[in-house]
Amino acid sequence: MTILIQGGHVIDPGRLNDRADVLIENGKIAAVGKNLVAYARGGASSATVIDATGKLVLPGFIDLHVHLREPGFEYKETIQTGTASAAAGGFTSVCCMPNTNPVNDNQSVTEFILDQARAAGNAHVFPVGAITKGSEGKELAEIGDLRRAGCVAISDDGQPVMNSLVMRRAMEYALAFDLPVIDHCEDLHLSEGGCMNEGLVSTQLGLQGIPSAAEDVMVARNLSLAELTGARLHLAHVSTAGSVRMVREAKARGVRVTAEACPHHFSLTEESVRGFNTLAKMNPPLRTWQDVQAIKDGLRDGTIDVIATDHAPHAAQEKQLEFAQAPNGIVGLETALPLTLALVEEGVLSLEAAVAKLTSEPAKAFSLPKGSLAPGADADLVVVDAQASWEVDPARFRSKSKNTPFAGWKVKGRVTATIVAGRVVYEV
Repeated sequence: MTILIQGGHVIDPGRLNDRADVLIENGKIAAVGKNLVAYARGGASSATVIDATGKLVLPGFIDLHVHLREPGFEYKETIQTGTASAAAGGFTSVCCMPNTNPVNDNQSVTEFILDQARAAGNAHVFPVGAITKGSEGKELAEIGDLRRAGCVAISDDGQPVMNSLVMRRAMEYALAFDLPVIDHCEDLHLSEGGCMNEGLVSTQLGLQGIPSAAEDVMVARNLSLAELTGARLHLAHVSTAGSVRMVREAKARGVRVTAEACPHHFSLTEESVRGFNTLAKMNPPLRTWQDVQAIKDGLRDGTIDVIATDHAPHAAQEKQLEFAQAPNGIVGLETALPLTLALVEEGVLSLEAAVAKLTSEPAKAFSLPKGSLAPGADADLVVVDAQASWEVDPARFRSKSKNTPFAGWKVKGRVTATIVAGRVVYEV
């Protein structure tokens, strides 16, 4: 199948930032350049032409942190609905966390996820395997088997590895297989019983808080272990000014660390929790204005490499519980683009830098063969109308769950087409 994307502004970070056509043949990027209609195999009449005039043409987005919930929690999300949500948000590749039921701590669960993803056909799915068996933090999973089965990283996401010796051994084993180790940085002793950021708002609401130190302490430990072992460390959903500062300093020392920030952590503060709004309950929790500014500074100077969603679907009845009992997390795949483009409007990032944090940088962090429009690369790309204004309506989400704090927001920037391996999987 031949697809010709004509007249768009192509941004391929580090390679091209100009008006050009993109020619796709047999699932690959055949050429990027001016006036490619003459090069389409069989001529323009045999090609599917997408008019991208006035729009951006970008590599497909890559999300290093999603929860697809399958197997075990299909009432929240399935691989089919989660990847449909990804396609609607412009994500052509997603890395799914292992906190399923059963936990993805063995080859058979990894293979099941990959089979379901192939059947869905909406996006590439890269499984993340568990660090420990059952994500219990005690005994290492068979990391080599997970790698051979197709896992691209390891993590006990949502269940931080509290035992420092276990984490050290995990990093040593992961180093042997060149796998990044992802950690949800939380000292469970410091955060125990907390349900939002510790500070003025938690005091006024009478809710038990989670101090920033609960994250900072574990970031410091993990950076020390990465420095000791030489392993590749990836810090999930950085939320505090202290974390940003420590990552910046560690990178200056040559520690092999990458970090991600989520749109909710640079778009919202703890003030969103007022009214006991469970749709603003997440872990790590929404922090202060000062933390938000530190995250923006980290994105600006490259301390934070990647923007990831931590897409965490929950059923409506679960989010209707009392605040302390409601589960943590929000859906994020379909709102990530406009929230990221808001950073461009604000002057935090250039447009090319924002695109890189959704494409080439996550590909580099996990060594994924994605994130580029170079000839011969897989034809994973997205067409974006950066000027399109719209209102966030969760009822229109492709995700099975609708738990978002951004309902009713007026935003700008919309995906108009998503192409995966040369196939149009989403179009408006």
